Amino acid sequence: MSKERFTLLSPHHERSTGRSGRALLVWGLLVVAANLRPSLTAVGPLLERVQADLELAPAVAGLLSTLPLLAFAVISPMVPRLAAQWGPERLLWGALVVLTLGIAIRWAPTAIALFAGTVLIGSGIAVGNVLLPSLIKRDFPTRVGLLTSAYATVMGAVAAVASGVAVPMSQVAPGGWHTALGCWIVPALVAVVLWLPQVRTSRPAAETVRGHRLPWRSALAWAVTAFMGLQSLGFYVVVTWLPQVFQDSGVSAAAAGWLLFVFQAVAVATSLAVPAALRWARDQRAVATASSVVLLAGYLGLLAVPGWALLWSVVLGLGGGACLVLALAFLSLRAQDATVAGALSAMAQSIGYLLAAAGPVIFGLLHTVGSGWQAPIILMCVAAAGQVIVAMVAGGARCRRPKPLRPGVNPGALLLV
Repeated sequence: MSKERFTLLSPHHERSTGRSGRALLVWGLLVVAANLRPSLTAVGPLLERVQADLELAPAVAGLLSTLPLLAFAVISPMVPRLAAQWGPERLLWGALVVLTLGIAIRWAPTAIALFAGTVLIGSGIAVGNVLLPSLIKRDFPTRVGLLTSAYATVMGAVAAVASGVAVPMSQVAPGGWHTALGCWIVPALVAVVLWLPQVRTSRPAAETVRGHRLPWRSALAWAVTAFMGLQSLGFYVVVTWLPQVFQDSGVSAAAAGWLLFVFQAVAVATSLAVPAALRWARDQRAVATASSVVLLAGYLGLLAVPGWALLWSVVLGLGGGACLVLALAFLSLRAQDATVAGALSAMAQSIGYLLAAAGPVIFGLLHTVGSGWQAPIILMCVAAAGQVIVAMVAGGARCRRPKPLRPGVNPGALLLV
C-alpha cells in the first residue's frame, strides 16, 4: 500500500480491488446517493396534511424541513475528524444505520416520533453529504465530473419520485402519510447491506484521512461555500413551499406534488449534461453563471405570472439541476486531494446548509406577515442574483499546488487559494 501522506489510490490498491470491486464501490456510492434526499423531499407535498393531522402551528410544521438542514450544519464540520478516527467507509455505514433508524422512528404516528426521526435522518444524511465528494476524489480522481453527475442524478431522480408519489401513496396506503414517509426505509436498508463489503475491505483510518482543519481563511473556499449555500437555500425553499404556492394559485394538492416532481425530473435531466461542460470547459464560470441566471429567471417568472406553474417548474429545474451538480463538483474540483476535498466539503456544507436552513423559515414568515407570496419570492430573486455573482468566483479559481509539508503541519491546513 502506498505510504504517501495524501489519499489517492495507489496502483497496488487499484489492482487488488479489481474491476468487480470497483464496480461494487460505484454501485454502493450510487445507492447511498439514492438515500440522501427522498426522506426530505417527500415531506413538502404532505406538509399541509401533516400539519392538520397533528395540529401543528405553521412555524412548527416548517421545522420538518429546517431540522435536517440544521443537522447538516452542526454535524458536517465533525465528519473529517470522525472519518480520521473510524475511516470513511465505517463512518458512512454507521450513518446509513442512523438514517434507517430515523425513518423507522418517524413512521410512528406521534409528533415526538416525527421530529425525533427527522433529526436522526438529517444526521445520517449529513455524513453522506460530506463523505461522497471526498470518496470520489480519493478513489476516482480522474472521473470526478462523471461520477459527481451520476450520483447527483440518482439522488435527484429518487428525490423527484418521492415528491411525486407522496400524496397518491398517502391516499391509498394503510397509515396514510405515515406510510408515505416511512416506506423509504426499504432503500435505506438496501444501502446498509450493499455498503457492508466496503466496511470489510476499508483501509486503516490513519491511511485514509490525515487532516481535518477546515479552510476558514481561504477566499475560494468561502466562494464555494456561498455557492453551495445559495443553491441549497433555493432547492429547499422550492421543495418545501412550491407545492403550496401552486395550490394557492388554484392547483390541486396532487397536481402540486407532480409539479414538484417535474421540477426535480427536469433537474435530473439537466444534471446529465453537466459532465460535458466540466470536461471540455477551461473552467466553470460560464456554466455556473448561466445556470444561476436561469434560476433567477424562474423566480422572476413565478413572481410575475404565478399561474404558469408548469413553465416555472421546468425553468427552475433547468437551473437548479445544473447548480446542484456544480456545487457538488466544486468540492472536488477546487481541492488538491481527498483530504482537502473532505475539509472543503465539511466547511461548505456546514455553513451552506446553515444558510439553507434559514430559507424555508424566512420564506414562510414573509408569507405569514405579508399574507401573500410576493415578498418571499422577491427574497429568492435576491438570493439568485447573489448566486450569479458568487458563481463567477467559485467557477473560475484554480487550485495551487501545496507546498512541501513541514514537520507537524496538518495537511488539512494546505488550503485553497
